[in-house]
Amino acid sequence: MSQLTTVVNTLNSAETLRNCLQSVKNIGQIVVVDMHSDDETQKIASEFTDQIFEHPRTGYVEPARNFAIAKAQTDWVLILDSDEEISPTLAEQIKQIINNSENTHVYFPRKNIIFGQWMEHSGWWPDEKLRLFKKGTVTWDDAIHSEPKATGTALHLDSTENNAIIHHHYTSVSQWVIRMDRYSTVQANELIQKNYKFNWQDLIRKPISEFITRFFVWEGWKDGVNGLALSLLQALSWVVVYLKVNEHQKTAKVEPEKFIQEVGEELDNAEQEIGFYLEKLGLQSQLKRWIQKVLP
Repeated sequence: MSQLTTVVNTLNSAETLRNCLQSVKNIGQIVVVDMHSDDETQKIASEFTDQIFEHPRTGYVEPARNFAIAKAQTDWVLILDSDEEISPTLAEQIKQIINNSENTHVYFPRKNIIFGQWMEHSGWWPDEKLRLFKKGTVTWDDAIHSEPKATGTALHLDSTENNAIIHHHYTSVSQWVIRMDRYSTVQANELIQKNYKFNWQDLIRKPISEFITRFFVWEGWKDGVNGLALSLLQALSWVVVYLKVNEHQKTAKVEPEKFIQEVGEELDNAEQEIGFYLEKLGLQSQLKRWIQKVLP
């Protein structure tokens, strides 16, 4: 099937890369673009392809996407991250799509495995991603976590497990913290470049909004402890982003008495918003009883 190339960007991906490449070895060519890994990433890649290229380290993958896509010499391109893989069933479906589809690009659901659990809520499912396309119809911006730009006609696969790319995401809290530190620096720099001026209220508003959206609106509570953990961790990441902006801009000091009053007002607003969702779920009175028990 010379009409398809799977493109994989890598950086110290030895732990997951073999499963990734094994899952696509029978559906076409493979191109690996590595950011000068320190482990056996390139050695593992060489077991599956001789099309291995290098790209400078950028801290995140997006700046290297278009470079990697340009290395593909086929009509169709499949993008996979090094910690992703496809099932044999999906591999067969991809063959059918590129042989018969009149569409130019295809969106897949993505099954995120985080802390050993498939996250079916919390904003992590169906996590639709554009990953298969005719070459020349899709490009990526350099911004972190940017969505690709596509021209032509799209096919959206149904949000079922059989159609899903399997993503072995964060395996531990430590891994999450390490990546968060790197990603938050990039996000802070992007805010600074867009002339964002630090506003301390964002230290409360954005994290609270993130938590409420993931845990209540996107029903993260249905994912149990990991749903709560990820909602809190995602909220924390925004605290770090804005603190890094503040660190760079060296915001002027605030007047203490006015500051504490305004902090109280922000927390009151957050309490009301969280209370709305607790009441909606019938949990507000239950939470109050719990607080009365644990507080002196």
